[in-house]
Amino acid sequence: MYQPQWEAMPREELRALQARRLGELFQRLEASPFYRDRVRITEAMRRDPLAALPDLPLTSKADLREHYPWGFVAVPSESVARIHASSGTKGKPTVVAYTARDLDTWSDLCARALVAAGAKPGHRIHNAYGYGLFTGGLGLHQGIERLGATVIPASGGATRRQVTLLVDLAPDGLCCTPSFALMLAETMDEMGVDRSRLSLRYGIFGAEPWTDAMRRRIEARLHLSAVDIYGLSEVMGPGVAVECHQAKEGLHLFEDHFVAEVVDPRTGEVLGPGEQGELVLTTLTKEAMPLLRYRTGDLVRLDPTPCVCGRTHSRMSRVLGRVDDMLIVRGVNVFPSEVERILLEFPLLAPNYQLVWEAGAMDRLRVEVESQMPLEDSRDLAARVAARIRAELGVTLEVSVLAPRTIPRPEGKAVRVVDRRAAVAGTP
Repeated sequence: MYQPQWEAMPREELRALQARRLGELFQRLEASPFYRDRVRITEAMRRDPLAALPDLPLTSKADLREHYPWGFVAVPSESVARIHASSGTKGKPTVVAYTARDLDTWSDLCARALVAAGAKPGHRIHNAYGYGLFTGGLGLHQGIERLGATVIPASGGATRRQVTLLVDLAPDGLCCTPSFALMLAETMDEMGVDRSRLSLRYGIFGAEPWTDAMRRRIEARLHLSAVDIYGLSEVMGPGVAVECHQAKEGLHLFEDHFVAEVVDPRTGEVLGPGEQGELVLTTLTKEAMPLLRYRTGDLVRLDPTPCVCGRTHSRMSRVLGRVDDMLIVRGVNVFPSEVERILLEFPLLAPNYQLVWEAGAMDRLRVEVESQMPLEDSRDLAARVAARIRAELGVTLEVSVLAPRTIPRPEGKAVRVVDRRAAVAGTP
């Protein structure tokens, strides 16, 4: 499913394709209740859609929630083939609709992503992303089938059973969140599994931010090549961007289906290549629920230079943080990913940690991190970690080094920030 006619096309041809598809998108937006009232398509926009794009309004997750559930759907209800949705942990879920053609496109993109990671037809691939309303499991499932590989639909949870399947069914690839990959490695240790018995060659990990330090831990513990995959339910699901196994230097954004911009999260100003800001995506081919300039909330950089693998689509950096996950500690901006990078520089520490808000005269943020093995006295290690955080991030945080298996393991996305202030205050 490597498609060089699309993935390696010259940039000028790609821009022409984007302009044509963006013009078609403008027509589809007229059938969307939300955009019909918000965006007026002019002749100037039709003549030069790409030039007009930066002047059009941004779309946010709050817009999706405010117009829940059908306010963005641009096709008749009988044309909707499937519904997915976010978890709705912060209010109403965001509902996403797909036509049959959308599902076909999504299958292609996930198959492309699998090939970039090293998958081939005939491989067996263990898919441990959750199935259901979450897009991860079903998206990659259909991509594996589109590729002509064998899918093992393990879904999430039941780690001991999954370890047994990984040994007995001998898959070539593993798909899951990076935190669940480490959970599988821990479970293998508990079960006494000999890693030489594993057949895994590559892993496709996403759905939560992770660092290169985390990648090195996963690769060392599971004996595979780990690549990052990116997507979000509102735009399509997994398969929006992926690293190639040849370079692992940024995620290839499939620009024949999406226009990517990076904007200043405060002003909305479009930033240039290499500048860090919020990723904004426009769906070029989606029918049921097209989105114009959607604010992802993810902080990234874009690099338009071609890759050694031959792909010419822009590459985005790994997600550097979330706009809404930025923590302000005594005037200093701190992202969990920055703390993770420092923690994993210490070999004695496990990649299981939390940043805990606690109440006091001044609210304080504390780092809880597990050790790789029981330690008689962890105070010196905690002090060295705190000193490194202070030196590199310019903020003083208390660090607690905990015994192994102390921090809860979620079956879905890892929980990195915990707020215990309300519990202390006795508020509901």
